[in-house]
Amino acid sequence: MRGFLDLERSARACFRMSVLMGANTRTYKFALAETLLHFGAQGRDAVPLDVFVEPYTMEMARRQVAGACHVSATAEPGPADFLTHLERDAAASLALGHPTDALREAAVASVPGMVMKKFPMVGGAPLPIPFYRMEGRGKNGTVVLTPEMQEVAAPEHLAGLRAETRARQSIVEASFDAGIGRDLMAAGVIADPDSGMLQDVRRRRSVARVDDAVRGFQHGRCLLCRDLLAPGDDVDIDHVFPFMLMRRFGILLAWQGPDLDALWNLAPTHRSCNAKKSADWPEPDVLDRLIQRNEAIIGSPHPLSKTLQLVLKAYGGRWGALFDAVRAACE
Repeated sequence: MRGFLDLERSARACFRMSVLMGANTRTYKFALAETLLHFGAQGRDAVPLDVFVEPYTMEMARRQVAGACHVSATAEPGPADFLTHLERDAAASLALGHPTDALREAAVASVPGMVMKKFPMVGGAPLPIPFYRMEGRGKNGTVVLTPEMQEVAAPEHLAGLRAETRARQSIVEASFDAGIGRDLMAAGVIADPDSGMLQDVRRRRSVARVDDAVRGFQHGRCLLCRDLLAPGDDVDIDHVFPFMLMRRFGILLAWQGPDLDALWNLAPTHRSCNAKKSADWPEPDVLDRLIQRNEAIIGSPHPLSKTLQLVLKAYGGRWGALFDAVRAACE
C-alpha cells in the first residue's frame, strides 16, 4: 500500500489512502472524511467537538434512513454502540435538521476515542501527514485542523474528493449488505461502460460510478496525460486497450482475449486526451500507470480488489501475461 504514496506523496494522497485503502468494518471513516472536508473547505483551524460531530452525525443519519448498511455482519453493534443510538434517532434527527441531544452526546463520546484514532491508520501504520488533533475532552474538546487538511479541501479538489469518498462508501455499504454483499465479496463487480456504473454481478444493481470509484486510485489524474482532472473538465472513461480490438473479427463472440470492457482496462481521462488517443495501442508508460493504478486497487479492501484479483489470477498473477493475451488475440 505504501507504493501508492511513492507515486505521489502529498496531503491529498494521504487523505485518499485513508479513505480508499483503510480496513473497514463500519462506515464511520467515510462520515469523518466528509466532515473533515466540510470544515476544511471553510478554512476552519479549530472546531468545538460538539459542533464538529453535527455534520458527521447527520451524514450517518441520512445514510441510515436511506437504508444503508453501516456495519459488516461480523461486527454487530452492542446496546451502547453509536450505531444503536443512530438507529433509534436517525429519523428524528433528520426531521429536526440537527442531531437529537442524545445522538449528539453519543457522537461526542465515541468519535475521539474511535474513528478519529483509526482514520490516520492504514495497514497498522500512521499516515505521514496529520489532518487533525484533539485538544481537551468531552463537550469541552476541540478538533484542531492542520494546514494540510485545509490544503486537501481546496476548491479545485473538493468536489472530486467528496465524490470519491461517497463512491467508496457505497461500495463498502454494498459489501456489508446481506442482499448483495456475498456476490460482491465472491465475484467483485462488473463495469457497464454504457451507463458508467459499477454493478453487482448477479443482479446488475448499480453500486457506484466507475469514474468516482477509481479516480482516486489515479490520484485524481488523467491516466493518459497525468494532469489533474479538474472541476469543469470533460471526462471520459477510456478503454486503455481499445474496445475496437474486440470487434476486429467482426463479432464480439470471435474475440479470444481478455474482456476489454472490464474494470482493469477502464480509466478516467480527459475527453481531449481520449479523443487524441482514439483507437491507438497504449504507450508503454500508459501501461505502467495502468498497472500502478490496478495494483493500488488490489491493495484496497472489499469488492474492487476482488474484481481485479480474479482477473489477474487467470493470468498467473502477472499483468504482463494479461497484456500478452490481448496481443495474442489480435494476431
